[in-house]
Amino acid sequence: MLQIRNILLGLLYINCAAAIQVQITPPQGQISVGDSKFFLCEVVGDAKDIDWYTPSGEKILPNNPNIHVNRNDETSSALIIYHADVDDAGIYMCVARNGDKEAQATVQVKIFQKITFKNVPSPQEFNEGDDADIVCDVIGSPPPFILWKHKGAIIKAEKDVRFRHMENGHLQIRGIKKADEGTYICEARVMQTGELSFKMIEVVINVLPTIRARQSEVNATADISSPALLACDADGFPEPIITWTYNNVVLQSGDKYSLNEDGSELLIRDVVKVDEGDYTCIARNKAGEKSLEVSLNVFVQAKITYLSNQTASEFDDEVTLTCEASGDPTPSISWSFENRMFTEGEQSHDRNIVVRSHARVSSLLLKNVQFTYAGQYLCTASNSIGQDNQHVYLEVRYAPKILGSVTTYTWEGNPANISCVVEAHPGASVTWFRDGLQLPTTNTTNMKIYNTPSVSYLEVSPESQSDFGSYNCTANNVMGTEYKEFLLIQAEVPSSPEIQQVEPFSSSAVVEFDEPDSFGGVPLIKYRLVWRKQWHQDWTTMEYSATEDMTRITIAGLKPETTYEIKMSAINGKGEGESSPTSTFKTKPVREPSAPKLEAMIQNQGNSLKVNWIKQDDGGSPIKHYLVRYKAKHVSDWKPEIRVPHGSEYVVLSGLDWNTEYEVRVVAENQQGKSEPGVIAFRTATEPTTMPGASGGGSGLSTGAIVGILMVVFFLLLVGVDVTCFFLNKCGLLMCIAVNFCGKAGPGTKGKDIEEGKAAFTKDESKEPIVEVRTEEDQTKTQEGVGAPEPNETTPLTEPEPAAATDATNAITNSVVAHNSPAAESGESQPDVGPLVDLSDAPTAPPLASEPGSAPSEAPASPPSQDSQVDAHHHPPSTESSTTIPAQNDGKTKEDVNMKEDVKTEANNATAEVKTVPNEAPQINGNESKA
Repeated sequence: MLQIRNILLGLLYINCAAAIQVQITPPQGQISVGDSKFFLCEVVGDAKDIDWYTPSGEKILPNNPNIHVNRNDETSSALIIYHADVDDAGIYMCVARNGDKEAQATVQVKIFQKITFKNVPSPQEFNEGDDADIVCDVIGSPPPFILWKHKGAIIKAEKDVRFRHMENGHLQIRGIKKADEGTYICEARVMQTGELSFKMIEVVINVLPTIRARQSEVNATADISSPALLACDADGFPEPIITWTYNNVVLQSGDKYSLNEDGSELLIRDVVKVDEGDYTCIARNKAGEKSLEVSLNVFVQAKITYLSNQTASEFDDEVTLTCEASGDPTPSISWSFENRMFTEGEQSHDRNIVVRSHARVSSLLLKNVQFTYAGQYLCTASNSIGQDNQHVYLEVRYAPKILGSVTTYTWEGNPANISCVVEAHPGASVTWFRDGLQLPTTNTTNMKIYNTPSVSYLEVSPESQSDFGSYNCTANNVMGTEYKEFLLIQAEVPSSPEIQQVEPFSSSAVVEFDEPDSFGGVPLIKYRLVWRKQWHQDWTTMEYSATEDMTRITIAGLKPETTYEIKMSAINGKGEGESSPTSTFKTKPVREPSAPKLEAMIQNQGNSLKVNWIKQDDGGSPIKHYLVRYKAKHVSDWKPEIRVPHGSEYVVLSGLDWNTEYEVRVVAENQQGKSEPGVIAFRTATEPTTMPGASGGGSGLSTGAIVGILMVVFFLLLVGVDVTCFFLNKCGLLMCIAVNFCGKAGPGTKGKDIEEGKAAFTKDESKEPIVEVRTEEDQTKTQEGVGAPEPNETTPLTEPEPAAATDATNAITNSVVAHNSPAAESGESQPDVGPLVDLSDAPTAPPLASEPGSAPSEAPASPPSQDSQVDAHHHPPSTESSTTIPAQNDGKTKEDVNMKEDVKTEANNATAEVKTVPNEAPQINGNESKA
């Protein structure tokens, strides 16, 4: 076997050595589209021709532009493929020939194309609800596989039937939604080469506009220069553009119409009736358009167009008042007269009045005309837009009607008016008669007649019983005559009232009584009450004005534990009636006062309160003072107690918290103790946002500006006064500057000033004393107490006030000012008790000589609260009080000036008493100095 193999190898070698051999390098080729590559065909042996053939078997000629054959030498030939295309792929063959000898070799050329995206638009827009075809055209060789991704996940058609991968590589989405919007990835893959490429595609979903009207119907009123606003809102993607049309005409902004920036609001100016109709709102975008109609209803306010006054005579069969009106909706018409409203049809309360209405006309029919029908009738036309009112006057001519009371009461010597009230149209003339004689007669001087358009007065001054009786009033006009008899009756004094009971207290009593059974024909004027201590002779009398339904009277000034007798009578214009039977009562022992009765009133500031109290029974002992406490209801702590004098009638609480409920208690105290508190609650006003009175025609200046202007004016005034004093009197601030800085000699430095009795001034580093010159004669008069002391530089021009005034000044310092009130309910004089004020913080004043009978001041009152200001007021003491306060001598000004001139004249010859008053500034004018 080994020998056979060697023989075969030897024969093969001999054959190969004799044949041509062809080899192509490289043996195979792979080319990307667009690339170039060559292949070398090498021949072993002698070859006359070396040719290349295309995959289709055609010989490659030298003039082929893309595929070129180049023979290098006798043994090789090159195949060059320029800019390879997919069509160039295939098996190329190289053939070598030499005579009848031929050899060939082949090479397989593979053309690969890179992934190329030919048509991949982005963004791609679709309308919501359409079947979207997302385009992604990809080419490659080998053909690539297309994969779609969205939101990071691969889209799998088997999981969502809406998605479908098309054969051309597109992605189809059935019924695409707005939620499908976003970025899609078209990814191409070549499995053979592992090549991968992708494109991102933005998918935009356009949404057809949705439109809605803010009001499907808009109501407007015509002829009142008011606009109408029509509005519609549209949604969609992209943002839709809104336009308006009316009667198929596009509306533009102008004099009549106005559109806002996005066109959603259409404003129609000066609406009239012809503007009524349907307006179309159109919204457009890429997805399409939608439209909606908005109705404008134009209404016309009711207006009365016809109304005419009418005239009739009393007892006519009928008269008709007619009222016509226009408007849209059709107005309803109603009638009214005075306080009566008339409904449609026959009136139930008066069948002589009938209302008939039809469309826009209404008539008011009045049957059997009466004089009371005369007057102004009101026609009211109204619809849903508004109403119109107009008056129509019905004139009724009728004979006189005499009204009024037929009886008049008076007494001899007291003039009385008999009133004859006449109603007539036309106006009537009135005549008075008595016993058939027209008044006044020539023999009567005690009767007078006064006439007004509607009343005739007969004034009678009875002189005797014969003047009482019947008087005739006769009225006459063109429609007829009417008369009436009036009676003048003699009045009597009232009967006696009846005392039902007396409710006693310590120093007062309440008398309850019944009015007299008879007033005597004339009103009561007053009641007279008299009382006395039992078994005493002297009666105390008090009169009280009578008021309607008066059944209680309080008497005061009684003594505790004392038995009294009391009776009362009534008084009218005729005189005093009989007294009631005497009633007896006994007052209660001395005790603490009754609780004051409180009344509160919010002040203009809103957070201030004025609390008034009415003094009740003082318990038989004079009221020493009142104690006032208050607090906000939501807190537990009371404000510091305020003590005010006995004569105080109210207290003002200021600086309270806004919109807060407060409780106030007032206690009266006498020597026996304190009363039960009078309690009142109130709420302060809400804090205003602006200062009261700041609006409504103000100047517009702020408080700071006004204060600044006043300060500037005041400063300029001071400068003007100072300059005037410098040039006229050689004094003032400028004079001080001139003396201290300019070395100018000041006034009063001359020696003759001392000789003339003027003040001499010595300049010192610490003070400038004032030297007062007083004559011996003046000193003698002052020591002897003859007349008032002569005024000088240190003598005040008014007399010092008593201690009570000093106490009042200290009370003002502590924000409590007391006002004494007269003892309205007490018949006896109140003891003079000084005002109770707090002197703890006030400077101690030297004691002044008080008038005889004056009482010392009470203990100091507790200081008021720091968070509010309290102002307690009292009135000057009544004439019944036993204490008098000396008035200031304000009338001595002229006398004092004359006395000063005398001092100047005698100063040179008299022996001078010198008094030095330190730290007082000189004033040359008048030779007086003021601190």
